[in-house]
Amino acid sequence: MTSSSSAQDSAALQAVIGTYQEGQDSIEQRGEVYREMLGFVPPRIRSRFQITGALDPKMLDLQEQARTHALHPDCFDQKTVQLMLFGMLLMDRNDAATTHGIAARRSGASWDELQAVISLCFLFRGLPAANRGADILADLAKREYQAAQGEGA
Repeated sequence: MTSSSSAQDSAALQAVIGTYQEGQDSIEQRGEVYREMLGFVPPRIRSRFQITGALDPKMLDLQEQARTHALHPDCFDQKTVQLMLFGMLLMDRNDAATTHGIAARRSGASWDELQAVISLCFLFRGLPAANRGADILADLAKREYQAAQGEGA
C-alpha cells in the first residue's frame, strides 16, 4: 500500500467510522512497538488502531496490554517468543507467520532455527506446512536482500 493510498484510506475510515478518539496514546505511539519488532506497522494492525481507536478505545487499550503481557514473559527471550509464534501460526496456516518470521529474524533467529521450526511443523501438518514455511523463508530472504541493497521491502 502506498502512503497516498494509506492517507486516502485513513480519510475514508474517519469519514465513515469516526476519528481516533483523544485521550489515548496516538496511533503513532501505539505503532512504535511494532516498528521496533518488525520495522513497520502491518496494515491490519493500523486498521485495528484506527477502527477500534475510534469506536472502542478502552478495548484497544486492553488488547495492547494483553499483547504486551503475552509477548514479553519473564521466562522467554524475544527470539524464543517469535520462533514459537512463527511455528504456531505456520501450524494454523495463518499468514501472520510471515510477520513473526520477520520478528524472529530481527530478534536474532538464524535461518537454521526457522527451518527447524518448519521441520517440527512438518511432523504434524505435512508437506503443505513445509512448502509454506519454505516460501515464507524465501520471502524473508528476499526482503533482507532488498533491504541490504537499499531497495526496501
